[in-house]
Amino acid sequence: MVHVAQIKIPATYIRGGTSKGVFFRVQDLPAAAQVPGVARDALLLRVIGSPDPYGKQIDGMGGATSSTSKTVILAKSARPDHDVDYLFGQVSIDKAFVDWSGNCGNLSAAVGSFAISGGLVDAARVPHNGVCTVRIWQANIGKTIIAHVPVTNGEVQETGDFELDGVTFPAAEVQLEFLDPADEGEGDGGGAMFPTGNLVDTLDVPGIGALTVTMINAGIPTIFVNAAALGYTGTELQDAINGDPEALAIFETIRAHGAVRMGLISKVEDAVQRQHTPKVAFVAPAADYIASSGKQVRAADIDLLVRALSMGKLHHAMMGTAAVAIGTAAAIPGTLVNLAAGGGQRQAVRFGHPSGTLRVGAEATQENGEWCVRKAIMSRSARVLMEGWVRIPGDSF
Repeated sequence: MVHVAQIKIPATYIRGGTSKGVFFRVQDLPAAAQVPGVARDALLLRVIGSPDPYGKQIDGMGGATSSTSKTVILAKSARPDHDVDYLFGQVSIDKAFVDWSGNCGNLSAAVGSFAISGGLVDAARVPHNGVCTVRIWQANIGKTIIAHVPVTNGEVQETGDFELDGVTFPAAEVQLEFLDPADEGEGDGGGAMFPTGNLVDTLDVPGIGALTVTMINAGIPTIFVNAAALGYTGTELQDAINGDPEALAIFETIRAHGAVRMGLISKVEDAVQRQHTPKVAFVAPAADYIASSGKQVRAADIDLLVRALSMGKLHHAMMGTAAVAIGTAAAIPGTLVNLAAGGGQRQAVRFGHPSGTLRVGAEATQENGEWCVRKAIMSRSARVLMEGWVRIPGDSF
């Protein structure tokens, strides 16, 4: 009997923010997977261990959650004033599907450090001691991200005392700047931050009713709804939502109809092929609650509460791209996010999520009657967990 041999591919397993993913340099992939297409998707699915009808990804590197079923492909950038091109693939757990429709803000924190260590940043730009500014082209959405990566003795510094709720151990702080975070070229708004042209809309959802929503293209397309309109307080943890199949079905229905209204898909049935975007989040005014770690979060220490769903489940903390959407929406008076935070002008917001709190800054201005945000800023951390080779059967792609 002939057995197919395994092949090994250079790879690095990295935590970035509150996510984990398998990172590759494009030149290290087999030739057929160095370009977009069926072979690349099949390879990444096998690496992660999908599709898995058991939902565990036991035979792969995935961790059976949206936060840990992720892949990243990096290449030295040929674009002026950029160091590295960053392509993100969100791998479905139970379906043979890789979603390339959006970015991962959390893993963005690891891109700079991997690019430096992997020789994708010119050595002349890396200080022996100090902070290296890595200019990242986010290829999924066509945006620039600036990562400020600490360097000690010529190597990326990963340890430190920066604490990030949702991550157990402290690490070195990586500051990220998301430049011009509003999406362009998608939605009925002709590339506007608000695809319908409105800060607030009424979204008719069959079986649920008319919901007041804010739909925004910033960081990642996101649909915000008031927690109270769905019978929630905004203090819910994962089990309250993820253990309720009916609730998950409601959120997916909202997501599908919102995606159509935002112009991301043409009909609700197409939502199954666009699982990564848009996101759905519910907001509420600040309140006391106990985070998933047992930490007390006080209303006095936050501006509002936000819970967000990713790949059909309530996220354990907050997606980095959704945090950009939250910060952007909070900076614009009249959005549901802004109103939940108390309204008015603001340049930064601290919100409570299931694992604790997160601060994100954004400054909004009006130009020719249109709202725009030139930059959103937040801090994350990243750490290499394992490096070497990942192995998959040679006939996987």
